[in-house]
Amino acid sequence: MIHGASRSFFFGRHKLKQQQQYSYLQTTDIPNGTNGKINIMSNDIGLYGLAVMGQNFALNMADHGFKVAVCNRSPSKVDTTVERAKNEGDLPITGYKDPEEFVKSLSKPRKIVILVQAGKPVDSTIETLSQFMEEGDVIIDGGNEWFPNSIRRGEDLEKKGILFIGMGISGGEEGARNGPSLMPGGQKEAYDLIEPILMKCAAQVDGEACTGYCGPIGAGNYVKMVHNGIEYGDMQLISEVYDILKNICGMSNTEMADLFDEWNKGELESYLIEITAKVLRKADDQGKEGEVVDYILDKTGMKGTGRWTVQEAAEQSVAAPTIAAALDARYLSGRKREREDAEQILEGPKDKPNVDKNQVVKDLQEALYCSKIVSYAQGLSIIKAASDKNGWNVDLALCARMWRGGCIIRARLLKGISDAVAKNDELKNLMVDAGFAEELNSRQMAWRRIVTLGISHGISVPSTSASLGYYDQYRRSRLPANLVQAQRDFFGGHTYERTDMEGTFHTLWDASHKDIGDLTGRTAGEL
Repeated sequence: MIHGASRSFFFGRHKLKQQQQYSYLQTTDIPNGTNGKINIMSNDIGLYGLAVMGQNFALNMADHGFKVAVCNRSPSKVDTTVERAKNEGDLPITGYKDPEEFVKSLSKPRKIVILVQAGKPVDSTIETLSQFMEEGDVIIDGGNEWFPNSIRRGEDLEKKGILFIGMGISGGEEGARNGPSLMPGGQKEAYDLIEPILMKCAAQVDGEACTGYCGPIGAGNYVKMVHNGIEYGDMQLISEVYDILKNICGMSNTEMADLFDEWNKGELESYLIEITAKVLRKADDQGKEGEVVDYILDKTGMKGTGRWTVQEAAEQSVAAPTIAAALDARYLSGRKREREDAEQILEGPKDKPNVDKNQVVKDLQEALYCSKIVSYAQGLSIIKAASDKNGWNVDLALCARMWRGGCIIRARLLKGISDAVAKNDELKNLMVDAGFAEELNSRQMAWRRIVTLGISHGISVPSTSASLGYYDQYRRSRLPANLVQAQRDFFGGHTYERTDMEGTFHTLWDASHKDIGDLTGRTAGEL
């Protein structure tokens, strides 16, 4: 049903038929402050922003029995959504072309999901809608938003008594329609208002909804940001496996697809492994021979969330080399013309060792599994550091459970991760969980063989190598950082600590150095 200034045009000769179709939606006429009347409906929730994600999430909520009001800046999307609701089972969706009528159609306390482009469009949408909202109402921003923006918006809305949730949504268009992973962060009272809706509309795995309370405003956006960073790493790791299978093992796309299908039946089962097999099988749709993957330009795009993750890792002083290497790989892929020129100048290894294809395939499976564990370890460490710093109290086991279904990084591995974190909330790093430590220890030689194989053939495996490097650094009690700290003290007087006594020290390394005074109470590296 369409309401607003243009509803007479929409109904036309079919007005009565449309009204009868939606007669089960109870309506009440109340004064709107003028001599006119506003048609008020007891809609359970509103959704503003009707691009495909918004349309699909509205249909998802309606599918679960919630009466949904929809509105959009461009009215044509309202018509399209209402038509889809009709065609997909006469779902209880009502369209509005006037923001005030849209807001006032909602039962109190009002709940509105916004799904518009992140940034200024969110601010303008909130400004438009909030003027018609009241104390105790809640706005849920479901976009891919930089978490400080959500914190700012929450503070601004709090002055008006309006509650706010920043909610990450993962799963793409299909997930939004059939069950995404939902990562909300906001006031607990705001979450309690929308929990019944989220629990029904989220993906379900083993009887559990892939959603839950992430923490205060900003926490949900942060969890989604890290999810996307892990996604970057996962995709890069799979592409490195593909590179070795294709360019060292000489496997065809069909052979690789068969292998990924086989892997998807075991411990590597995941959405990304599943779609990789499908991608490799897909025939070209432009009349060319072979599979379309061979005609796709090797230049990866990005929307920025992976960069945010790496920036936040640096901000929290958390190492995330797998994710950072994946981001760097995308940057390098974008320099296509430079790489084409460099190929004519720079040489790779001339003598390449022979390979045992079957052994390489086996090693790749184990190396990928190890690297995925490490990538998740890095992501959870980032979340933990930010949670501790900001007092969010994010449940890391919940994060893993939320990611088990509906989202891009959903994988069988996440069940073990969730269990490991849940049984030990003092776990410093996922790698040192007894179960995962045993897996890494037993597979690390295969991991090393793959990195060595790539190097010996001139095939870059940046995220796989970075994952192994992270593992090796983390497991060593003594690193060469002592030399780096000595260098810092030499050129900058940054001081250092010693292994054999307490305190902060500075050395006069040569005649040019001077005493920097009393170091009592000063921490090494602060100077």
